[in-house]
Amino acid sequence: QTTDAGAFIAWLDRQPSVARNRRVGTQGYCMGGPIAFRTAAAVPDRVGAVASFHGGGLATDMPNSPHLQAAKTKAQFLIEIAENDDKRSPDEKNILKDTFARAKLPAEIEVYPAAHGWCPPDSQVYNEPQAEKAWSRLLALYSKALA
Repeated sequence: QTTDAGAFIAWLDRQPSVARNRRVGTQGYCMGGPIAFRTAAAVPDRVGAVASFHGGGLATDMPNSPHLQAAKTKAQFLIEIAENDDKRSPDEKNILKDTFARAKLPAEIEVYPAAHGWCPPDSQVYNEPQAEKAWSRLLALYSKALA
């Protein structure tokens, strides 16, 4: 996974329209959340913003848990958790908050009053008001972290 992240950033950097001196953002939905964390750890000098929407398995007992990658990054994080995911793993948000505090990295972590999968418009549980809120927070993160 992390070699793919490095290869992708290298490909971007070869494109004439890409400003190689600027940082990039990455975002993941569901299982894409852990991939976004790992991408930031793989290329910390290039990734400046990470967002996870209803991400699964962000803080686990496994030695390769995504949250353990946070200290390897230089990014600002936005972690948006579905209320039913929070009920299933209520300690995860606190583990994430502690992890980012110890790493001295900015992270906004919020539980949304919406079900897992609330962001994609084609989802059966799409929640337009909450999806729009999440989208506006993503744009704010990118404006702040990638300016």
